[in-house]
Amino acid sequence: MRQILLSLSLSTLTVAGAIAQAPRGGGGAGDAPVKNDLPVSPSRKLLLDSAITTKHEVTIKGQRIPYTAQAGSMPVWDEEGRPAAGVFYTYFERDDVSNRASRPLVISFNGGPGTASVWMQIGYTGPRLLNIDDEGYPVMPYGLKDNPHSILDVADIVYVDPVNTGYSRPASKDIPTSRFFGVNEDIRYLAEWINTFVTRKGRWASPKFLIGESYGTTRVSGLALELQSAHWMYFNGVILVSPTELGIDRSGPVDAALKLPYFAATAWYHKKLPADLQQKKLTAVLPEVEDFTINELLPALSKGGSLTEAQRKTIAQKIARYSGLKEQTVNENNLDVSTNLFWKDLLRDQGYTVGRLDSRYKGIDKQNGGTGPDYNAELTSWLQAFTPAINIYLRDELKYKTDLKYYMFGPVRPWNNNGDRTGENLRQAMASNPYLHLLVQSGYYDGACDYFNAKYNMWQLDPSGRLNSRMKWEGYESGHMMYLRKVDLASSNENLRKFIAEATPEKGQPAKY
Repeated sequence: MRQILLSLSLSTLTVAGAIAQAPRGGGGAGDAPVKNDLPVSPSRKLLLDSAITTKHEVTIKGQRIPYTAQAGSMPVWDEEGRPAAGVFYTYFERDDVSNRASRPLVISFNGGPGTASVWMQIGYTGPRLLNIDDEGYPVMPYGLKDNPHSILDVADIVYVDPVNTGYSRPASKDIPTSRFFGVNEDIRYLAEWINTFVTRKGRWASPKFLIGESYGTTRVSGLALELQSAHWMYFNGVILVSPTELGIDRSGPVDAALKLPYFAATAWYHKKLPADLQQKKLTAVLPEVEDFTINELLPALSKGGSLTEAQRKTIAQKIARYSGLKEQTVNENNLDVSTNLFWKDLLRDQGYTVGRLDSRYKGIDKQNGGTGPDYNAELTSWLQAFTPAINIYLRDELKYKTDLKYYMFGPVRPWNNNGDRTGENLRQAMASNPYLHLLVQSGYYDGACDYFNAKYNMWQLDPSGRLNSRMKWEGYESGHMMYLRKVDLASSNENLRKFIAEATPEKGQPAKY
C-alpha cells in the first residue's frame, strides 16, 4: 500500500486562477493526518508561492524507492522583485539518499510552446504512468499505475509548466503576456525561475540535466547557455526528445529533401513499399534512403528546372519507391511532396489518413479528396488518455485541489519567434563547458519533428566535428512520444540512465580540454 503524508506550505501571494487546497479532513486508509488551514471549498485563486507535499513508494527495476512528491507553484519575479507569474511544478525527490550534493537533478519541459509537462511526467520518466495499451492507445478505465522504468532511481526530477500551461498563470491581468510568450522571452524568465528553484531546494552542487520534448528542445537548448551566461549555473547534460529545428536554417532544397527518410519509415510501417524493401527490417531500409537523400535527391533538387527529363524521371521513380507514393504524385509536385499531402495520400486508397506526430495512427476524413487530413489522429488519442490521468493524479494522488482548468494546451499566442538561435546557443554552451553532453532521442514515425532532421541538427550544430564525442543520437520505432510504446518506454529510460551516468564526472575530474 502506498503511504501518504500530506503537508502544506503557503504564501499570501495570490493570482486569479487556482488555489492549492488540502482535502477536508483526512485522506484514505493509511494516510497521515492532514494539516488543513485553507477554506473548505476550492476557489479560483492561485497561491503564487505554495506547495503540497506527499510521501510515496515505487518499485523501479525491482528496487523499492521511497520518494517525496511536491506539487505547487513558485513566483517569477520582475525587475523590481515583484511577482509577475506563478509557475506550477511537480518535484520528485528520492528519500533514502545520504548525499544530495552528488544526486543528479533533471529539469523537464514539454513543448507546444503552449503545452504543460504532463506528457513526459506521466508518460515517460515520472514514477507514475498513465493507463494505455502496449502501443500507446487509450484504454478505460482511465488512470495510473506505477512506472517500473522511471529514472527516479538515479535522479530527482522537477516537471515545469511555463506560463499559461498546466496551472501556471500571470500574477494579474495587467501584466503583459509578451514578457513570457516568445523564444527568448521564454528562456529568460524560465532561467530566472530555475535559479530560484535550485537555490530554494539546495541543489547548486548537484549534477544537473535539462530535458525537453518538441518545442521543449528549443527551450532547453537556449536555457543551457542562458543559465551559464546569466546565472553561472553549469549543466552536465541536455536531452532533446523529438527536437525542433533549433533555429538552424534548412530552407529550399534541404527542407524538401530531408523529409524523405521519414516518408520511407511510415510507408514501411503501413506496408506500402516494394516487396524487396518491405521484407527488410526498418533499420536496414533507412540507411539506403538516407544515402539517396543526401547524395542524389538534395543535389537534384538544387538543380531545379535545369534537370533533364531523364534525370527528373530517375529521381521521381526513386522518391516513389521509397515513399510509397505514386510517381505521378511526385511529378505533379515537382519532386517535393508536402508532409500534409503525404499524410493524406499514403493510405487514400484504403480510406485513411496517417497521423502527423505519429504516423502509426490512422484517421478518417469526411472525404477522400483533398490535400491534407481533417485532424491529427494521434493527438486526439493522446488527449483522451492523458487529460483524465493528469487531473486524477494531481488532485487525488498529489492532493493539489483547484477549480482551475489544467491547460493541456494553453493560450500563448502571439508567440515571438524572432531571434531563434537556440542551436547555436547549445553549441556555444557545450564548447564553453567541457562537462556538457548532448543526447537526442527520435521516433522514426514522427512527422512533425522527424528523425532525419534531428540528425541534420547535430551535423550543423557542430560543423567542426570537435564536439562529436559528447553528442549521441538514438532512434525508436515509434513516433513523437516514442515512450508511449511499451518496449520503447523501457529502452529509452534505460538509455537516459546510461546518459546521466556517463555525463556525471568522477569525483575530482576537472572540467578542461
